[in-house]
Amino acid sequence: QVQLVESGGGMVQPGGSLRLSCAASGSPFSVNVMGWYRQAPGKEREWVATITRGGSINYADSVKGRFTISRDYAMTTVYLQMYNLKPEDAADYYCKAAGVDSSFRPLEVWGQGTLVTVSS
Repeated sequence: QVQLVESGGGMVQPGGSLRLSCAASGSPFSVNVMGWYRQAPGKEREWVATITRGGSINYADSVKGRFTISRDYAMTTVYLQMYNLKPEDAADYYCKAAGVDSSFRPLEVWGQGTLVTVSS
């Protein structure tokens, strides 16, 4: 099975920036979409951004214009560049890879999360 490992989280002041990375390793599968999600204390996990194999990108309205998602050409690493961070951005950030296995069965893999804290 493939594993996803997030990194780059930390503490930043409001208005600051962070760059998150998510690296895939292990057994390969055909990845069609990679994305970022976040979950704040007491809140449901919410979608942040996705990027497809073909490079199509979508953002949640709450982060549009401030966050940028990107990937390597092999779809093994996905990044989230975050600018102008706000206190409401504080959360555990998770990456997800979605695709199909060798039998074309849908498959989703989640990372373990990386913590982003935004405070003065």
